[in-house]
Amino acid sequence: MIDKILSRPEFQTEPPVLVDVGASGELHARWKPFAKYAVCIAFDADDRDFGYVESESGHFRKLYTFNHIVTGTASESDTSDFYLTTSPHCSSLLRPRPDLIQEYAFAPKFEPTKVVQLKTRTLRSTLDSLQIKQVDWFKTDSQGTDLRLFRNLGDERTRQVLTAEFEPGIASIYEGEDKLYTVLQYMEETGSHWLAELLPKGSPRITPALLDSFSSQPLVKKFVLFSLKNSAVWGEMTYLNQFADEATLTQRNLLLGWVFATTLKQHGFALILTQKGKSRFSDPIFSEMESYSRRRIWGRVFGLGFWPEVVKKFDKLVGR
Repeated sequence: MIDKILSRPEFQTEPPVLVDVGASGELHARWKPFAKYAVCIAFDADDRDFGYVESESGHFRKLYTFNHIVTGTASESDTSDFYLTTSPHCSSLLRPRPDLIQEYAFAPKFEPTKVVQLKTRTLRSTLDSLQIKQVDWFKTDSQGTDLRLFRNLGDERTRQVLTAEFEPGIASIYEGEDKLYTVLQYMEETGSHWLAELLPKGSPRITPALLDSFSSQPLVKKFVLFSLKNSAVWGEMTYLNQFADEATLTQRNLLLGWVFATTLKQHGFALILTQKGKSRFSDPIFSEMESYSRRRIWGRVFGLGFWPEVVKKFDKLVGR
């Protein structure tokens, strides 16, 4: 059904647009069902030339990879301090404060090792240069600047985002970072999106010295860590568009919103979107989508949703 929807004319002229800030170089697992139909703009700074590469990716319809730091500041800046840390995944534009998390096992990962000057540009100017008017799925793991990056899209683009993923901090780790509660407050105030998922993530609350007191062997320490309960240090948040704004209620957006909701297994909300589509448009595709969503829900009622192969047979049986 996803292939059928995204093969429609609406997406030939306006393909789904995905933005990935802090791209790891791997395809985001949630994008696998529809990546080949989408345009992806990825930011992954490294030591290569700070331009961008446009390519026909094996994963995406088109991929733009920008090898520089993207910021959420209001004005363009040539360079900025970038704090390299013991773990590359913890490096940030913001100064790390491992002293604030010294009683957590993962504190050493945030120890600064070097401050370098890197070229920067704003997210908004990057999208403007590509003539991208709408971002459909916004994903960021920027180590402390998630909200300011999202806001830098501009009011019109943020309202039109259909899915947004953030990983803000709960505990303080960086100076001046965007915290989880500020994301909640901003999204509540704007009212354009609803919180579909909130997963606490973290590290065991034990000092590195106490962890070392159990054993000097890395493998043994891993088993000790595995035995300890994680404390909530950051959160993974996923928002979906409310589809309450008249400008969002286009046929293209409703179709794509259904694809995203279905991918996230939000089948109840997907069903709501089919009703919005049926009330506004005469296209029979919305009735097909409704039937699909109802089968997904019934499948989970009877436990079939946990066995994909059984669900496929169920689809054939009811004439999908």
